[in-house]
Amino acid sequence: MIGPHEYMVAIFKSVSHAMKAERILKERCVPFKLIPVPKHISSDCGVCIRFAADARPDVETALIGEVDIALIRPLV
Repeated sequence: MIGPHEYMVAIFKSVSHAMKAERILKERCVPFKLIPVPKHISSDCGVCIRFAADARPDVETALIGEVDIALIRPLV
């Protein structure tokens, strides 16, 4: 079982960017979950993508150049 410290989140500048990222990750079969952005991280966009830390290379490969990512950071 994955502990909470083993997750990362990708934060976006808008909900539309987060929704585009969701579509891309689904198409590429990259495991993730769309969650509300924790308030201690940001208040700009209401949702973010949570994924296992070891999936970061897959997430970055899928999204970089396709959607603007504001920040990728550990979920703590």
